[in-house]
Amino acid sequence: MTDTLKIALAQVDLLVGDVEGNAERIRDWVFKARDELGADLVLFPELAITGYPPEDLLLRASLHARVERALHRLAHEVRGIDVVLGAPMQDERGLHNSALLLRDGAIAARYDKQILPNYSVFDEKRYFVPGHGACVIQVRGVPLGLTVCEDIWQPEPAARAREAGARLILNINASPYHRGKREERLQTLRARVRETGLSVLYLNLVGGQDELVFDGQSLVMGGDGEVRQSLPAWHEALSLVSVDCPAGDAPLQPRAGEQAPLADEAAELYQALVTGVRDYVSKNGFRGAVLGLSGGIDSALTLCIAVDALGADAVEAVMMPYRYTASMSVEDARSQAQSLGVRYREIPIEPMVEAFMTGLAPEFEGLPRDTTEENIQARCRGVILMAISNKTGRMLLTTGNKSEMAVGYATLYGDMAGGFAPLKDVSKLWVFRLAEYRNTLGAAIPRRVIERPPSAELAPGQQDSDSLPPYEVLDPILERFVEQDQSVEQIVRAGFDEATVQRVATLVLRNEYKRRQAPPGVRVTRRGFGKDRRYPITSGYGRLLS
Repeated sequence: MTDTLKIALAQVDLLVGDVEGNAERIRDWVFKARDELGADLVLFPELAITGYPPEDLLLRASLHARVERALHRLAHEVRGIDVVLGAPMQDERGLHNSALLLRDGAIAARYDKQILPNYSVFDEKRYFVPGHGACVIQVRGVPLGLTVCEDIWQPEPAARAREAGARLILNINASPYHRGKREERLQTLRARVRETGLSVLYLNLVGGQDELVFDGQSLVMGGDGEVRQSLPAWHEALSLVSVDCPAGDAPLQPRAGEQAPLADEAAELYQALVTGVRDYVSKNGFRGAVLGLSGGIDSALTLCIAVDALGADAVEAVMMPYRYTASMSVEDARSQAQSLGVRYREIPIEPMVEAFMTGLAPEFEGLPRDTTEENIQARCRGVILMAISNKTGRMLLTTGNKSEMAVGYATLYGDMAGGFAPLKDVSKLWVFRLAEYRNTLGAAIPRRVIERPPSAELAPGQQDSDSLPPYEVLDPILERFVEQDQSVEQIVRAGFDEATVQRVATLVLRNEYKRRQAPPGVRVTRRGFGKDRRYPITSGYGRLLS
């Protein structure tokens, strides 16, 4: 048995479905861990070979053939260091979410994930069958217990590893971010440490994948429940953990190492949005991003996120004024675009709107003006932005926030048109907080954009408060109804006006059809409008809310 075991944590950003590319990146990181850090063992995230989550790609036989070839090649190319990585593996029982030990040209051990999450954004029982029993690997004579992601959230897998002789727990993850997730992880890891007496090496994925974003923040927790070492959030990193290995079978204690600085909640959330936009645009092969810059706070914040994610040279902002657009909106949009150094255009939409109104005049004859005319304005803007996106190869970012999406305060094929929605899971009150935070990094959003009353500017003197409750009232109701699944009665008991709650709840349910047609966006709460919220479009539930 060695006196000191050196284990490298490879916190990497991988691409779902790019089996060969992922294998190549894993190999390069393995060589760094071996040659530069002198590691005995290097860990990679859950399902690293396929990327996470591969979803229905797992139903394709061709994917598994590619995985088998890539693993075979990787095992033969990597020598002089042990490697643990995640991969889908099949046997007579079915498909497993596995952690593999590569050693000396072969797969030397395999652990199949025992606890398969099937809630929120997770759908693993659709694809995998659970494993049974512990897997304890010997690395230079030191027994280490393998676990995969959700296994650490329940007591049994770690307990089984301890009973099987493990002196340290290795946990490879693809654990997506939401606000407050780091503290949840710490509490969970401390519970496992208390129960087993074993230290845990927790390795997490980093980067964006469709609506999910992975924060990394891998860490080492000692047997006393204290964090001994941690990796940065939102960045790839390779870090060496040194573990003293005295004789006997007592639990091992990792040495203290470097700890990455922790960000406050607003900074962490902002970086989550930046990471999600960066990876969605770049991994899908777009040349940059384009968005409509209205002079309002939502588009102002979206522009900052796009610039910080992609660089100013890759971003284009378009102001599309109409007769109801305030002069301050044009001035503020122009000022922000200039301060951030992005490509900026002003394209008035009056001629286009009037052309539509002229063409529709016979159809509309005798009918009063209503939101139809407002929606035509929004749809003219959507056509312009999609045309620019098509012509330039830039991804169109929509700028709507979660509060608006919840109650349907958005126009289908208008301001909802686009490929990605950075603020889709960010409430309006959080938009204000993030705008203030971004300005602490350098003045980017004009002060009056933050301070002026929100308005869609689709009618004279229009303000959001004409159609919606104040956001200080609306957002807490939405959080309870959408994210916490509270009933109208429960929300009213919490102190909210019953008529207002009924109205908001009705709007949420009535506008499911809009959200179903909306672009994906970064999920940053426990319950976003995406794969973890699956409500029927056609439903009688809203007729009798409870």
